[in-house]
Amino acid sequence: MNKFGLLVAVTAICSLSSVLAETCTRDANSLFRGIDFVDMRDECVTETEEQIKKEITASLKYLSMAAYFAKDSVNRPGFAKLFFDSASEEREHAYKLIEYLSMRGRYLRQKDKNSWKSTIPNFDISSLVKDSENLNVMGVTLSDLTPAADAKTTSGLIALQNALKLETAVTKSIRNLVVKCEGEPFNHYHFVDYLTAEFLEEQYKGQRDLAGKISTLGKMVQNQGAELADFLFDKQLL
Repeated sequence: MNKFGLLVAVTAICSLSSVLAETCTRDANSLFRGIDFVDMRDECVTETEEQIKKEITASLKYLSMAAYFAKDSVNRPGFAKLFFDSASEEREHAYKLIEYLSMRGRYLRQKDKNSWKSTIPNFDISSLVKDSENLNVMGVTLSDLTPAADAKTTSGLIALQNALKLETAVTKSIRNLVVKCEGEPFNHYHFVDYLTAEFLEEQYKGQRDLAGKISTLGKMVQNQGAELADFLFDKQLL
């Protein structure tokens, strides 16, 4: 076969593949007409989408803190590890919520915010990331973790306090999502049970852990001085 013939054949195959993909998607959508498979109401899905945004935002906040402590001029590997792990945890939460919506046959909105579709070609996660670019949401500002020269605190203590504020805000948001989805007329009991067992317990344990770390480091700062306390506590986190 000459080069021209090969080019024609490849073009024909690509065109056929495109047509088949579009046809398969259209046919797959028609298979569910008249079947009440997708029974998760829009309002609850909207609130879940907002929670996904907050989880992504929290992950970005933790990444910014981890990057700060990982700098050579700061060099606190224990704190860096703590916040890198926290970022992964929040990202995992966003993934789990997206996965749950997928299980229930619901995805995210199209460009028309009043239109919902349950087809993969309309799935768009990028809007969630774009909406999360402002890292000053949920009452926590991480622009500067360097304490004042005369302050009886440390970068680590400030970061832990900010992390507890962030976790508390995320927890309240999840609780609001539970209230939104459990009440009439939705009564998404399965989703509410999933949020309560899978998310809230982890949030409460995380808050308690951060509160304990804040108390310990605060006492160390009082007894040993800010710099030494930060250094020693960082070693405990490794």
